Amino acid sequence: MAVTALAARVRLYSLGARAMQAQGFSSDQSEDLDRSAGSIREAGGAFAKREAAEEERYFRAQAKEQLAALKKYHEEEIVHSKKEIERLQKEIERHKQKIKKLKHDD
Repeated sequence: MAVTALAARVRLYSLGARAMQAQGFSSDQSEDLDRSAGSIREAGGAFAKREAAEEERYFRAQAKEQLAALKKYHEEEIVHSKKEIERLQKEIERHKQKIKKLKHDD
């Protein structure tokens, strides 16, 4: 469940960021003031391509970090679960020994 929630957050975050990129950050007021003003990305050219590549690299790095953290979390959960299983198996064995002792006492 945690995996799907994290994956959904990553997907929503990247979709939201891309939607903002597609819409731009300009408002109607700034367009009225100066039509020639705008971001480098809107102007196009080599700088726009570089900026787009840097943004993609940033989001890929973010996703990679999140996946690494998720993997670490699950590995820790597995270790914890294995320890809990061992503890419970020892407890079961202890109870079996008590039952065996009670049967021999009769």
